[in-house]
Amino acid sequence: MESNMMLIKGNCIDTMKNLKDDSVDLIVTDPPYNLGNFMRDRDTNLKKMRENFFGDAGWDDLEFEEWTEHMDSFLKESQRILKKGGSMIMFMSLIKIETIIGLAEKNKFYYKTTGIWHKTNPMPRNMNLHFINSVEGWVYFVNQARTGTFNNNSLAIHDFIESSLTPKSEKRYGGHPTQKPESVIQHFIELLSNPGQVVMDPFMGSGTTGVVSKRCGRSFIGIELQEDYFDVALKRIADVHTSQKYELKVINGA
Repeated sequence: MESNMMLIKGNCIDTMKNLKDDSVDLIVTDPPYNLGNFMRDRDTNLKKMRENFFGDAGWDDLEFEEWTEHMDSFLKESQRILKKGGSMIMFMSLIKIETIIGLAEKNKFYYKTTGIWHKTNPMPRNMNLHFINSVEGWVYFVNQARTGTFNNNSLAIHDFIESSLTPKSEKRYGGHPTQKPESVIQHFIELLSNPGQVVMDPFMGSGTTGVVSKRCGRSFIGIELQEDYFDVALKRIADVHTSQKYELKVINGA
């Protein structure tokens, strides 16, 4: 079985418009949460405690209306590209999930459930002032169907995942401020797709979804606008050794 890996450097929405209808089986992605301005206005001391603070990156600073329009366009293209019955897992801030569900349903996605990723070793910022922020949300949709692939092997799969933060070993080529652990992404790829199918991440970042897709025998399409993160993703994915043949195609898109 040959696995095809396509990495495209460019704007995700413009790039997705050039992809074929019904060509992807699963989307696993972590788009901007639209929290940059919000976080800077709060007394969290986050910048003091963390290098590479996402709020200073510039890609999370849209006004709410502009972000909503951007996500609407993204979901419209995702619905077209996904096969009927294909699934989407989208990581999202808990305070934005209602907005995302509304936009997804508008674009013919069926909302399945909301879950959380619990970080077992979160940064203890402001621990003497309030609760430590140790969870991120994720939302599960199916395209134009009530159910899709679900490889639970007759086991009860709960709506939460628990892991540590991304280890240094997964950032040896460089990291991303919101990088997810490979184990978390693998949970969804194995559960919601089958070997040989196509997984896509339109907000690829440092390439975790591509690394796991290749390791699990899936084909992959990844899109990333920022050149430094794209280069990290390319190195990480190329470094994954598998027993099967694969073709890695790199496109410098829009």
